[in-house]
Amino acid sequence: MKRFAITGPESSGKSTLTNVLADYYQTSWSPEFAREYLETRNGIYSQVDIDEIAKGQLALWKESSNEKLFFCDTEMLVLKIWSEFKYGNCSSFIENAFQDQQFDHYFLCRPDIPWEEDPLREHPEQRQQLFDLYHKSLIENNLPFTIVEGDLPNRLSICKNVLEKNHF
Repeated sequence: MKRFAITGPESSGKSTLTNVLADYYQTSWSPEFAREYLETRNGIYSQVDIDEIAKGQLALWKESSNEKLFFCDTEMLVLKIWSEFKYGNCSSFIENAFQDQQFDHYFLCRPDIPWEEDPLREHPEQRQQLFDLYHKSLIENNLPFTIVEGDLPNRLSICKNVLEKNHF
């Protein structure tokens, strides 16, 4: 199975891009579990909840493990950076899950699209700072990634070029 992570700061187009890629390649995708989790709690959470979100995200991945091609909206790097940014540290559970996750390629969404207001989103003014943390972490962990930017057609074109050159 080929697995691809769509990652990046909030309101950077991850969900939209994941959905479009899965539709284009006629395969399944894993949604962001955090949204479902936080909606049941009216957006109120603590650091312990981020571990629960990680467990829920991992469970969603297992449900789609039979697909030959899999796109994931949000992965453990998102939870690692979220926890470190908000609380100054990250649990060993998320650290280990991040080290253990296996994706063939990461697509890092640049926050160069308009912020979409959402009661579950927290950092409209810090998207570039968060993007820089993702970029740095992908490099430090020697993970294969491509930055996607621009409007949706441009983002899709970037992804398709990478996927078709390197993975099919």
